[in-house]
Amino acid sequence: MRSQRVSPLLAFALLPAFASATATSAGARALTLDEAVDLALEKNEGILIERQSLAAADAGVMGAKGAYDPLFVIAGGWRRATEPVNSAFSGAPADALAPTIEVAEARAAFQQLLPTGGRITLRASTSRGTSDGTFDLLSPAYGTQAGVELRQPLLRGLRIDTARLTVRLAKADRRLSAAALRHEITETVAAVEDAYWRLAAARRAVEVRAESVHLAEEQLSETQIRISQGASPDDEISQPRAEVERRRGELFDAQEAASRAENALKLLILADSDTDFWVEPFDPAEEAQMEILPVDVAASIARALASRPEIEAANATIERRRAETAFARNAVWPSLDVVASYDRFGLAGTTNPAAVTPPGVPVVIAGGREGTWGRAFSMLGEGHFDDARVGLEFEIPLPNRTARAAATTARNVEQQADAELARARKRVRSEVLDAAAALQSAGQRIEAARAGREAAEVQLSSERDRYGVGLSINFLVLTRQNDLSQAQLAEITAQTDYRTAHTEMARATGSLLEQRGIEVDTTP
Repeated sequence: MRSQRVSPLLAFALLPAFASATATSAGARALTLDEAVDLALEKNEGILIERQSLAAADAGVMGAKGAYDPLFVIAGGWRRATEPVNSAFSGAPADALAPTIEVAEARAAFQQLLPTGGRITLRASTSRGTSDGTFDLLSPAYGTQAGVELRQPLLRGLRIDTARLTVRLAKADRRLSAAALRHEITETVAAVEDAYWRLAAARRAVEVRAESVHLAEEQLSETQIRISQGASPDDEISQPRAEVERRRGELFDAQEAASRAENALKLLILADSDTDFWVEPFDPAEEAQMEILPVDVAASIARALASRPEIEAANATIERRRAETAFARNAVWPSLDVVASYDRFGLAGTTNPAAVTPPGVPVVIAGGREGTWGRAFSMLGEGHFDDARVGLEFEIPLPNRTARAAATTARNVEQQADAELARARKRVRSEVLDAAAALQSAGQRIEAARAGREAAEVQLSSERDRYGVGLSINFLVLTRQNDLSQAQLAEITAQTDYRTAHTEMARATGSLLEQRGIEVDTTP
C-alpha cells in the first residue's frame, strides 16, 4: 500500500490519471480504492476546512508567544517654558519676571517579559537644556541617565500569568485542531471506503439482476417453444412473461441504487469544479473479497485508546481547562512583587553667564563637569552619581470573593472535562466492541452465503434438467432462479459487509490511516 503524507499543500495530479483510466463496461471508467482516497484527501471540503483551522491555530500559537517579543520604545521632545515663581528668590534675570528654560530631550527603553512572569527594563535618556535663571550654574547643561529595573512577582503571577495562560491555551487549541484534522481525515477515508464498496456491491447487484432477467427470458423462450410444439397449453406463457417484467423492474431499481451509490462516492471525492467528472460514470476496479482474519479485541481496545483522535481532543480540552484553573487559582493569591532598579547619571555643561553668587564668591563648577554630551556620557561610566532601589509591593483584595468564585468555577469546568474524557474512552471501547462483533459476524456470514449460493446453483441446474424432460413446471424453475438471485445478492452483501466492517474496525481502533499508508502532517 502506498505511503502518502497529507499536508495543506497536497499536490497530486489525480484527476488526469483518473481520466485516463481503462474504460469498463457501458463506458464507465475504472477507479481503484487508492485513487478514490487520494481524490478525497485533495478535494474533500471537510478536510480543507480542518487544514485551514490548523493553520489558524498555528498562527494563534505564534501570536500568543508574541507577548515575549522584546519591546523597544524611543521618544523625544522639546520644551520652552517661562513659569511664574511665587518666591523672593525666583532666579529671574533683572529685566524678567521669571527665568526661561529650554530643554530638548530623548529617551529610549528596552522591555522584555520574562518566563517567570517578571519584566526587565533597560532605559536611557539624554537632554540639553538652557536657562537664564541666576540659580542655574550650567547653561547649556547636558544630562544623561542609564539604568535597569526588574519587577518580579513572588506570589500572584509567579507560576502563571496572562501571557503564559495565552500560550498554554493556544497550544491546547492547536492540539484540538490537529486532532480535529486527523479525525476528519479518518472519517473521510472511512466514508470513502464504505461508499466505494457499496458502489461495488450495487454494480454487482445490477449484474445479478440483469442475469436474472436473462434467465427469465430463456425460460420464456423455452416455454414458447413447448407451446408451439403442443407440449404445453397456451396460458403457460403468462407466468414466465410476468416474471420477466417483474425482474426488469428489479433491474431498474438496482440500476437506480447503483447510480445513487455512485453519486454518494462522487460527493466525497470530487470538487465542485470537476464538472466533467460529475456526469461521467465509473466503476470500482477492485473486488470486495478479502481474507477473513481473527480479531484480538483486547489489543484493539488498547490501540484505540492510544490512537483515536477523539481521545487526543479530550486530553487537549483537559489541558486547556487545567491552564484556566491554574490562572483562576493564581488570582486568589495576594500580589507581592519585588522591584529592584539601578540608575547612573551624568551632568556636564558650561558656566551660565546669568548665574549669580554671593558677593566675593566665584562661580565654580565642581566635579569636573565642564564639557558637553561627551563629558556627560563619560560620567555614566565613572559612577559618581547613581541611584539603587529595592522594594516590595503588597496588594490583597478583601475578601477577594470574585477571584475565589472564578477559581471554583474553573475547577468545576475542569472536572467536567475529566468526565468528558472518561465518557470518550467508554465510547471508544464500545465502538471497538461493536466493530469487532460486526467483523466476526460478517466473516461468518460470508461462509454461509457462499454455501447457500452454491446450493442454489445446484438446485437450479437440477430443476432445469427436470423441466427439460417434462418433470417440472415453470413455477418451480422460476422459483429456483429467484432463489439463486437472492443467494447471490446475499453473498455480495456478506462480502461487502465484511469489507465495510473491516474499515469500521480500523477506524474504531485508530489504525485506518496507518493501514492506508497515510501520514497526517500536523507540524507547524
